[in-house]
Amino acid sequence: MKNVQKGFTLIELMIVVAIIGILAAVAIPSYQNYTKKAKFTEIVNAAAPLKQAVDECVQSQGLVSVAVSGCTPGSNGVPSLPSPLGMIGSFAQTDAGVITIQSATGSGKVDGTTAYTYILDPGSVNANGSLNWTVKSTSTCLAAGICK
Repeated sequence: MKNVQKGFTLIELMIVVAIIGILAAVAIPSYQNYTKKAKFTEIVNAAAPLKQAVDECVQSQGLVSVAVSGCTPGSNGVPSLPSPLGMIGSFAQTDAGVITIQSATGSGKVDGTTAYTYILDPGSVNANGSLNWTVKSTSTCLAAGICK
């Protein structure tokens, strides 16, 4: 009588476990970074109304081909800064329209221990009266790779 093999050999099982381990070692850090980016989206979206307010301030003052000025929160049509909530730890805005938003820390936030900053600079007003917003290189979210 022939002895028919049933099941898997030990080496086959070890190879499968090794492959799963390698996939998990790559997937878990990628997933964690993806969730940070997804949570940080709330901070990026919170900057949109502040950017719009600075744009309207520039338009209402008729600024053209100069540096942004007079766009302090609570003046020239710029509303006061909102209260932080959710993923947002704090808001700040300068007279030149530079917007700084810092992420909150704690359980369920972008990162439990690190408060990332997102700094938007309107630059100067173009000849057509518009602004070219850029994320400043001093933003800690750039180094972490969670914002663009």
